[in-house]
Amino acid sequence: MLAANDLSLAGRLDRVTLALRPGEVTAIVGPNGAGKSTLIAALAGLVRAGPVTLGEAPLAAITPRERARRIGYLPQAGEAAWDVSVRTLAGLGRLPWGDEDAAPVARALAALDLAGLADRPLSTLSGGERARAMLARVLAGTPRWLLADEPLAALDLAHREALAATLRALAADGMGVVVVLHDLALAMNHADRVVVLGQGRVVADGPPDDALSPAVIAAVWGVSARWLGARGARALAVGPAAALSPGT
Repeated sequence: MLAANDLSLAGRLDRVTLALRPGEVTAIVGPNGAGKSTLIAALAGLVRAGPVTLGEAPLAAITPRERARRIGYLPQAGEAAWDVSVRTLAGLGRLPWGDEDAAPVARALAALDLAGLADRPLSTLSGGERARAMLARVLAGTPRWLLADEPLAALDLAHREALAATLRALAADGMGVVVVLHDLALAMNHADRVVVLGQGRVVADGPPDDALSPAVIAAVWGVSARWLGARGARALAVGPAAALSPGT
């Protein structure tokens, strides 16, 4: 379990308490400036905002190398200092293990549809391809937890849906997957649990149907909304018309 107790940081987080479970996809959502990126960085031990525990141990007591083996963190805007190949970038994920094991690198590239681009320099990639390459580096480290800030934002429709399915498969294999999302439909359709932040506080936390109810969306985002379609393929209708139509 990855747990945070009363995380607070002036202007960003206000007494956030969470207990995240492995084997689940947890989506963290909220308006701009709600504290989503700060929260996920705090869970990774990169921002000090209060006590975080990994299993039974305080995160601060775990060595940086062991922490890097157990938690894979993908920032919102990942950058590479050198124009290396996709394969070389992904291989950097093995640094915490001190090896050059090619098998997990190959699995990460395949999972993100990058095998055919493995020898391409990063400078030749599109924004979406680069984003997938950055995630491949994290997955090549075979972490027990994946903490990713907007991993789907730069992807086209096909790769976005494929990556969402990959995240669910990772969780099914026992990994704890925590992702920051802006797209509420993605959270509704692909997450097991949704944490809604508003002004640094947890406003809702639970199954997608509950955490992303029209009442919560109205309170946090200030818009009228209703969900359309069947479970797993829902779309969000937003605007004055939504307030006049029945829906869930």
